[in-house]
Amino acid sequence: MQIEIDNGSGFCFGVTTAIKKAEEELAGGKTLYCLGDIVHNGMECERLRRMGLVTINHDDLRRLHNAKVLLRAHGEPPETYELARRNNIEIIDATCPVVLQLQRRIKRQFDANPDAQIVIFGKNGHAEVLGLVGQTESKAIVIEAFDDVVKLDFNRDIYLYSQTTKSLDEFHRIIDYIQGHISPSATFRSFDTICRQVANRMPNVSAFAARHDLILFVCGHKSSNGKVLFNECLRVNPNSHLVEGPGEIDPRWLQGVDTVGICGATSTPKWLMEQCRDALVKGCDMKTITNINDQ
Repeated sequence: MQIEIDNGSGFCFGVTTAIKKAEEELAGGKTLYCLGDIVHNGMECERLRRMGLVTINHDDLRRLHNAKVLLRAHGEPPETYELARRNNIEIIDATCPVVLQLQRRIKRQFDANPDAQIVIFGKNGHAEVLGLVGQTESKAIVIEAFDDVVKLDFNRDIYLYSQTTKSLDEFHRIIDYIQGHISPSATFRSFDTICRQVANRMPNVSAFAARHDLILFVCGHKSSNGKVLFNECLRVNPNSHLVEGPGEIDPRWLQGVDTVGICGATSTPKWLMEQCRDALVKGCDMKTITNINDQ
C-alpha cells in the first residue's frame, strides 16, 4: 500500500502568521489571550493551549483589563478594537492581510453609499463574516447559499462581496442570477474577494483525490473551507472520509486499498496529517507501506 500526503494541503499564509505570532509571544512566558479559536482545528488549539495560550470569547473580553489579546486571522469588527482601547488591552493583530483588505473595501463602499445593499456571500455567524458585517454598522445582508439570493431587493443598488473561503463556482452562480434580475435603474457590482490560496486548492485537491483509492481528509469540524474542499474530494472520489485526527480512522476503510491520499484544509497542520500517516503505518504490515513523499 502506498501513502501520499498532499504537499498542497496545510496552513494558509494567514493561519501560519497567526500561529507564529502566538508562539513568539508565548515564548516570553507571559499570558496571552486569543479571541476565539486561533484556528478551526481542535488538536492545534490544544497544542497551543499547552504552551500557555488562553482562548476567550467576547463576553470574557468585556471583563478583561490590562492584558494582551491576539486577534486571529479571521479579523474582528471595529467594536472589538474600541473595547480593547477602553479596557487597556494590547492587541496583537494577526488578521489575514486578505481579510483586512476586504474589510477596508467594504467600509469604503458603505461610507460612500450607505443606502445601497452591501451583500456578503458567507456563513452567518462565522468570525470573518462578523468582522465584515461590522464594517457596515451591521447593515450588510449575508447570503449563505445560492437559494438565498431571492431575499435581495433587485430595485435597489447591490454591491456583492464574498467571504474569502467560499466556493468560487457558487459565487459566480449568484452573480449570474443578480445580473439577470437587477432592475435597469439599479446598479450592480460584484467583487471577487475569494482568497486564491483557498480557491486554487480546489482543482489541486480534485486531482489528488482522483489518483488514490482512499482519501483521508484531515480537518477540524468547524472549518468552513474544509467542508468545501472535502465535498470536492467526495465528489471526485466517493471513498473519501473526513477525520479530525488519527483516532477517527476506521481500519475497515483500508480493505482492498492500494493507495491512500491524505490531505486537509487551510486550517490543518502538517504534523496532524503526518500523525494520520503514522497511524496507518503502525496499523499495517510495515513491509507493505511506501510513503510516496519520501521517495
